[in-house]
Amino acid sequence: MRIALCGGTGDLGEGLALRWTRDTDHETLVGSRDPEKARERAADYEATLDEHGVAASLDGFANGMATDRADVVVLCVPAYHLVDTVESIADRIDDTVLVSPAVGMGRDDAGLHYNPPSAGSVTALAAGAAPEGTSVVGAFHALAAGRLADLGTELGWDVPVVGDDADAKSRVGELADGIEGLRALDAGGLGNAAEVESLTPLLINLAANGDDLHDLGVRFR
Repeated sequence: MRIALCGGTGDLGEGLALRWTRDTDHETLVGSRDPEKARERAADYEATLDEHGVAASLDGFANGMATDRADVVVLCVPAYHLVDTVESIADRIDDTVLVSPAVGMGRDDAGLHYNPPSAGSVTALAAGAAPEGTSVVGAFHALAAGRLADLGTELGWDVPVVGDDADAKSRVGELADGIEGLRALDAGGLGNAAEVESLTPLLINLAANGDDLHDLGVRFR
């Protein structure tokens, strides 16, 4: 499978690119608004993988070009850039599955709080911005990017997956399961996205207030 990481030059994109390239046979494409930045980061990821004994070749493209070549597109952008990113690649989406890991959050003196858009969730916002008929799945919301990108660290996290297209959700679940230490869990339809997204500020607040909870993830038993 070919995976495009739109906004793949950031922290989450780095972790997913490194893990999928090391742990699976899937081809990962690094996307960015700036194709030169995408190529530079792809080279950085290759160097990191080489340090861990993995010989790999990653390509970087503008987001639209990466989307055009992909079966699955992961929107590794902040919530406030999500709609613009989807609209910028809309003419390159055919039967591509879009994956939204973004979470809307606000901060005050007490910490971070879930701040969903008027659509009800960021995943629903992505679905509303995508071309009609596009399969949109919510996943990878609560992954601590720093730990994800550290290939010397074991994960042991669950990945709740939401979506209304069962085949698309299954495909994304398989991608999550392919990363060593991740386990995909079916969290239901797109209408459940808000509940999944709201886990992220909770985990960040726990990590900020607990000395031994850095890079916290979630595991259901």
